[in-house]
Amino acid sequence: MSGIILPVTDTIVLPESSAVLTLSKLSAVHRNYLMDKHSTVIALPVRQGCSGRNEEDFHHLGVIIRMRSVQDAMGKVVLEVETGTRVRVDSLSFMGDTIYGEFHEEPDQHDLDEKMEEQMLSYLRGIVKDISSHFQGGEQYIKALDTVHDVNTMISWLGRHVPMSAEERYQYLKTDSLRERSLHFMDALLKQREAVDWNIEINERISDKTNQFYREQMLREQLKAIQEELGEESDDGPIGKKDYKNRIEQAGMPEEIRQAALEELDRLNMQPQGSAETSVIQNYLDFMLALPWKHEEMEEPDLAEAERILEEDHYGLTKVKKRIIEHLAVMKLRKGNKGSILLLVGPPGTGKTSLGKSIARALGREYIRLSLGGIRDESEIRGHRRTYVGAMPGRILNCIKRAGTMSPVMVLDEVDKLMNGGFSGDPSSALLEVLDPEQNSTFTDHYLDLPYDLSDVFFIATANTTDSIPAPLLDRMETIQISSYTEDEKFHIAAEHLLPEALSETGLMPDQLEISDDTMREIISDYTQEGGVRGLKKALLTIARAVSAEIVTGRAKLPRQIGHEELEDMLGRKVSHHSAAQQDNPPGVVTGLAWTPIGGEILFIEAADMPGSGQVLLTGQLGDVMQESARISLSLLKARLPLTSVNFKERDIHIHVPSGAVPKDGPSAGITMFTALASLFTGRKVDPHLAMTGEITLRGVVMPIGGVKEKLLAAQRAGITRVLIPRENVPDLKELPEETRTKLEIIPVDGIEDVLREALGINLPDPGTLLRAGAAQIPQIGLH
Repeated sequence: MSGIILPVTDTIVLPESSAVLTLSKLSAVHRNYLMDKHSTVIALPVRQGCSGRNEEDFHHLGVIIRMRSVQDAMGKVVLEVETGTRVRVDSLSFMGDTIYGEFHEEPDQHDLDEKMEEQMLSYLRGIVKDISSHFQGGEQYIKALDTVHDVNTMISWLGRHVPMSAEERYQYLKTDSLRERSLHFMDALLKQREAVDWNIEINERISDKTNQFYREQMLREQLKAIQEELGEESDDGPIGKKDYKNRIEQAGMPEEIRQAALEELDRLNMQPQGSAETSVIQNYLDFMLALPWKHEEMEEPDLAEAERILEEDHYGLTKVKKRIIEHLAVMKLRKGNKGSILLLVGPPGTGKTSLGKSIARALGREYIRLSLGGIRDESEIRGHRRTYVGAMPGRILNCIKRAGTMSPVMVLDEVDKLMNGGFSGDPSSALLEVLDPEQNSTFTDHYLDLPYDLSDVFFIATANTTDSIPAPLLDRMETIQISSYTEDEKFHIAAEHLLPEALSETGLMPDQLEISDDTMREIISDYTQEGGVRGLKKALLTIARAVSAEIVTGRAKLPRQIGHEELEDMLGRKVSHHSAAQQDNPPGVVTGLAWTPIGGEILFIEAADMPGSGQVLLTGQLGDVMQESARISLSLLKARLPLTSVNFKERDIHIHVPSGAVPKDGPSAGITMFTALASLFTGRKVDPHLAMTGEITLRGVVMPIGGVKEKLLAAQRAGITRVLIPRENVPDLKELPEETRTKLEIIPVDGIEDVLREALGINLPDPGTLLRAGAAQIPQIGLH
């Protein structure tokens, strides 16, 4: 079959219904065909964005139409048509402005009975009624819809007012199920209703705010006129500004500050109505008045109470608590806290920040914490000058403002994490004035631009290491080292503090969860790897949450006892993989001791030689200092050991420190590297239960090192029984727990002669004997 094609756009045309087609023009040919009852005219949708001049521009489905009326309105042609069967157009032919098409019929599926169709029409009318209620004249539109009695006509008429693309309109014709078509259109109509409701709600909010603004403005003008008429306007300026003078007089400011505030108030009163400077000055005055200016009478610290609070809040840390009590005693004698600033240095999770909180509680002062980690801009400390848009005060004065007192305990957390800001200034330099007791009584913030007295603030800084703290800043603070906790200390902290906290946070009662001592020690040793107890607290919270879930679901038998066999299920795989002493060390392998930010650890120095050209290979991500120690050890070996049978020019030496992915540096592996080389070239084994640490010089002298406590604790944990340390580090053994001192044989050494004697059983002659006798006359030492 064939017929003439009428292109349609932006209109939903559906079969067996009525529709309104709006066309830009109607050619005489189309008009004649539409008037002829015996002609077949097909309304065929045009694809979105196409002109309708090619066959590819048209969709394939259309409907047969019969014209009911035609009107010309405002340059448009409006056709009212009745639609017939849905058809599929197989091909198109173009003759001038006329398009002919070959088609065959594809009728709809009538899967709605009369009752269902009537219900669907009722739903659609209800939605349209909701939408139309918001618009004037909507009643007439609803009455017109009451005359529509089939779903396709309803969709065709309403679809003209629902925003959708030509492709979306075509989908309704493409859907051959009357039920699916009507449900899909209902969803589109519901979305339209939600969009209308949302727009109306937004407009009402904007209207309410606008009306409120104009109402307030009108009331202000009326109030101003009434005050002027009554002569009640004060010397301080208009309403809203006159309150500042009384507040300034009552703030207790020093005279210099008070005069500056009154000058700013005069500037405020001179500002014209609506001036942008008004809000800037008001913000400045508000900040000045929010700062505390009155010096408070500070109570003398009760040392006994302070000591009780420190003992209650923290287990161990005996040396640190003693130093804090001494500092409080000085404050009591000097009637104030002018003096040194405390710097607590130690691994993460060792209680540095909480110590500051305990000190504040002991002194009865406000506690405020300022995190300095990652700050790279000086203005974060000193503030911005008010000449900049959006200027703000610095963090120091903001903290004072929040504390509401001139004498809080302020913890400057992570002072070692300050960044160098480059063009933005150096924040660590800005702290120099803050932490200098001789200068901080006149600290000047750029925003305030007036001196503020910080001398009553008790500053406590915390850091993980002092390496990154600039020397001038470090010089202004008194450093208190907080070392890593021992496993025994962690056990007591967990039992006395962390476990009760975990039970409280998860809502458990003390008699509902039991963790045996052995299980607790296994959690500490195998599931945490840290110098502090932060990870241990997380592990206990994980266990407590798991038990809470079991209790709530009724799967737990109370009291719930946690055994070591359940730890892996609750905490995952073990995260602590501490090295352990080996059963046998071959020649060239020696056990050393290392310090890490999370505690001590043992490490193995491995040396091997092979035919070559005299090269020295160093692997294991060794830093510059450690590489120098290796070269010193080799030079010392050549100079002091009678190894005349070894031709170093024909041998390559390789020194490796395992865990190659972990960077390592520091001088304390010096004697370990020397001993590894001596063991390699003499062929003598070193006892695997012997470990050592110490810096070595080119003269063979063993120098002191740091981190002795952590290293010896690691040695005990790894099964080491004998340890060589520099003699100058013997005083450091006072900090070692008694349990560790009894389990380890600690041997002080002065030089390489002592090291070789203890490690390899070699009695090395002193350098003078070598020079007098000559190397050729000295017996060889079991060289391989």
